[in-house]
Amino acid sequence: MTIPPTVLANARLVLPEGVIRGALSLEDGVIAAITPGDDVPPGATDLQGDFLAPGMVELHTDNLERHLRPRPGVDWPHASAILAHDAELAGCGITTVFDAMRVGSIPGDGPDQDYDKYARPLAHELAAVRARGALRISHFLHLRAEVCSQTLLAELDEFGPEDRVGIISLMDHTPGQRQFRDISKLAQYVQGKYKLDDTAFAEHVARLQALRARYGDAHEAATVEIAHRLGAVLASHDDTTADHVTVSAGYGVRLAEFPTTPEAARACHDHGIMVMMGAPNLIRGGSHSGNVSAADLARAGHLDILSSDYVPAGLLPGAMILARLWDDLPRAMATVTQNPARAAGLADRGRIETGLRADLIRFQMMDETPVLRATWVRGQRV
Repeated sequence: MTIPPTVLANARLVLPEGVIRGALSLEDGVIAAITPGDDVPPGATDLQGDFLAPGMVELHTDNLERHLRPRPGVDWPHASAILAHDAELAGCGITTVFDAMRVGSIPGDGPDQDYDKYARPLAHELAAVRARGALRISHFLHLRAEVCSQTLLAELDEFGPEDRVGIISLMDHTPGQRQFRDISKLAQYVQGKYKLDDTAFAEHVARLQALRARYGDAHEAATVEIAHRLGAVLASHDDTTADHVTVSAGYGVRLAEFPTTPEAARACHDHGIMVMMGAPNLIRGGSHSGNVSAADLARAGHLDILSSDYVPAGLLPGAMILARLWDDLPRAMATVTQNPARAAGLADRGRIETGLRADLIRFQMMDETPVLRATWVRGQRV
């Protein structure tokens, strides 16, 4: 039985080169034709002038972890958590996600007790749910490699080419540098969350700094080799200085997650490294860690990709803020579609173009707030 093509008509199509009125024909999961004009052929769905854009590609989100542990000490059933996470992203217009999972554990008590091993079994569970056909959107893995941990290399060695590891990021959360070069910001977070007094916090800082001295350099170099073996894109995290970026470039890094200073973001562009910033930073008007503003990087021309980070619903509103800042909707939408797809090496999605995956979103504007009305993955509304 031949399934007739789906036609989405009378839409404002967000193409890489501009916005036009037109229709899309979707067939066998791909975009079969783009037809300019506002005609609504018989059997077509009339989108009534709403925007039709590529489905969004999310490279870095902590959202799955939030569903797994909705409260401190609460471990939610994993299959339910995976399905809820998947449904939430589809409902936000995200059609491809790189699920962030930490690898590298710090055995012991205190604040580090949250750093238990979990990535390998969770990846197995995610693959099993995918194999059952229960997921709405496309999932890959983003392994966040904590270089200052005892177990990193053993945990990374548990992953192979069959695991869909698309990104491995080099994570170094040692107090006094990168994201936490202002230790007072770390103290505010950790002491508030774990109710530590000053002595306990100082012991926590000393323990993490000792781990960096013992493991950091060797684990960093080994992680680079493992990323190459798995065919994963290598990402840096929280680059702060031009020297940090020079090291990243030497490793073959193609993606910089959340550089913390204008200097680092500028150096990334000098080295051809794409810069990703968090949509919450843009929406809130600044970084909660006191680092560089995403809006400032956008104005300087040093922002390429947006990530929802810890708020999936922030990705599309963040793109609309960029559209107003740049007065350029296609350029803004590219930060959540075409650019992250390119950074991750996915050539089959991220643009409205014939032959590419029919991953699409329909939205309209309510004043300055985007209202998502539908999401399609491979031509099927999800």
